[in-house]
Amino acid sequence: MPDSFTTHVLNLTTGTTEQVVDLTHDCERFLAEAAAGRDGLLNIFVPHATAGIAVIETGAGSDDDLLAALHTLLPADNRWQHAHGSPGHGRDHVLPALVPPHATLPVVNGRLELGTWQSVCLVDTNRSNTNRQVRLSFLG
Repeated sequence: MPDSFTTHVLNLTTGTTEQVVDLTHDCERFLAEAAAGRDGLLNIFVPHATAGIAVIETGAGSDDDLLAALHTLLPADNRWQHAHGSPGHGRDHVLPALVPPHATLPVVNGRLELGTWQSVCLVDTNRSNTNRQVRLSFLG
């Protein structure tokens, strides 16, 4: 089964603010070549201890709502035992327990199967690490 597994790494600069970065178009571009009309699975993985992958609606305020909810659940203050880096950085290390560092999504006929308002997003609350990698892997 030639080309049954294909992978690609995205290199992103997220900046010095907390961000929800929409990766949907990057996933679609990758699948256009890697899946070539086949069915399978797309795995999205961020190999960082302070970032995660979410499937959410973007552009209507949900991305900002997610960051606000994370501020409520994980305040950037001095309560965290993991205390190096910027103030409240310990909460960034708890983030992947709530927003996991991966997602696996169905691919049908070479296209990502998302709901009408769903997008694939990198969630990055770590203002100290501005360079991120996201691995896209297609198995089909």
